[in-house]
Amino acid sequence: MRKSLLIIFHTVFFVGLASAAFAAEVAPEVIGNIALATGLGMGIAAIGTGIGQGIGLKGACEGTARNPEAGGKITVTLLIGLAMIESLAIYALVINLILLFANPFI
Repeated sequence: MRKSLLIIFHTVFFVGLASAAFAAEVAPEVIGNIALATGLGMGIAAIGTGIGQGIGLKGACEGTARNPEAGGKITVTLLIGLAMIESLAIYALVINLILLFANPFI
C-alpha cells in the first residue's frame, strides 16, 4: 500500500514538473522538433547499445566454449564491459531528458 502511494506521488510530481516545463512560451514547432529529436536519439542509442552488448555476449560465449576453464575470468570481463556499454545508453537518456524538459535552445 505504501509503495503504491509513493509511486503515485512520484508520478504526479513528474507530470507536474513536465507540465511546468512545457508551460513556457515556446512555439509548438520547437517542442515538436525537440520531442522528435529526443525520441530518435534515444532509439539510435538503444540500437547501438543492443548491438554492442550482443557482440560482447557472442564473444564471451565463444571464448567460454573454446576454453571452459577461463569461464570465470571471461564472465567478469563480460559484466564489466556490459556495464560500460549500458552507461552509454544512460548518458544518452540523460541528454535526451535535458533536451526534452530543460529546453536549453529556447
